[in-house]
Amino acid sequence: MTSLKVTPLTDTFGVMVHDLNLSKIAEDKEYPVLRALFEEHSALLFRDQELSAEDHLRLARMFGPIEDRMADSRKPGEELGVSPVSNQIADGRVTGEMDMHTLHLKANQLWHIDSTFMPTPSLCNILAAKVVTETGGETELASSRAAWAGMPEALRECIRGKILGHNYRRSRELISPKLAQQSMFNKWPPQRWPAVWANPVNGKEALYIASHVYQVEGMVQSEGKSLIEELMAFCTQPQFTYSHKWKVGDVLLWDQRATLHRGTPWPYDQPRTLASVCCSLQGTDGLDAARTALVNLQV
Repeated sequence: MTSLKVTPLTDTFGVMVHDLNLSKIAEDKEYPVLRALFEEHSALLFRDQELSAEDHLRLARMFGPIEDRMADSRKPGEELGVSPVSNQIADGRVTGEMDMHTLHLKANQLWHIDSTFMPTPSLCNILAAKVVTETGGETELASSRAAWAGMPEALRECIRGKILGHNYRRSRELISPKLAQQSMFNKWPPQRWPAVWANPVNGKEALYIASHVYQVEGMVQSEGKSLIEELMAFCTQPQFTYSHKWKVGDVLLWDQRATLHRGTPWPYDQPRTLASVCCSLQGTDGLDAARTALVNLQV
């Protein structure tokens, strides 16, 4: 296979990939073409997929190591699986709107990039729809690459060369101080990352920000907060965003180095389940360059 049929999701980023069965992809055939689309378009949509947990993980491993946020508590021999993004619990009931678990899902409705708060952030998220609601529950993407390209130079100069502090606790504090106190959101010390990353394949730059950002190094807290809010507002304008209304069988895959995302509310008395697998960045994905930049950008 040398090419795949695609149609644009928006005028600025993302494509729908047609006639491809994700459960049958071969690493030496379809994957290189898929990876090239990923690098170029940042977000890929696939319809009518029957992706088992095993196939989901197999596909993800082609992109990189599977991220494991529970490595510290995983029992010996316990296998890493697909992570459910769901308001359903083990007995089938849905959690209440003010339950800590539901509040965690609400925190995911803030614009963010997964895992910027971890020592090794995420390269991509592969998200598959299993149970959807008739209304609400969309997943929205925003291209921080397209936004950076279209940003006024004066605003770009305010953040270029800066280092941002990221902390999981920060985004949860915006929803509930009690939620932020949970151990899950305090596992990792604050992380520092360059505000702008370049794609190592095509050199295109993107802003690397998220609701997890709590600090712009070298700026007083109030000025840094205002700048991040201004940048987030610019990146999430309609011309840089895509809103996906889920159907069972949909799979959405996006580049975390160049794409913000968020969920949207739905009737919380209705079950909603998406299956997620995040892949960790590797050195050649830009991680080595980002770490080198941290040394060169010391304030």
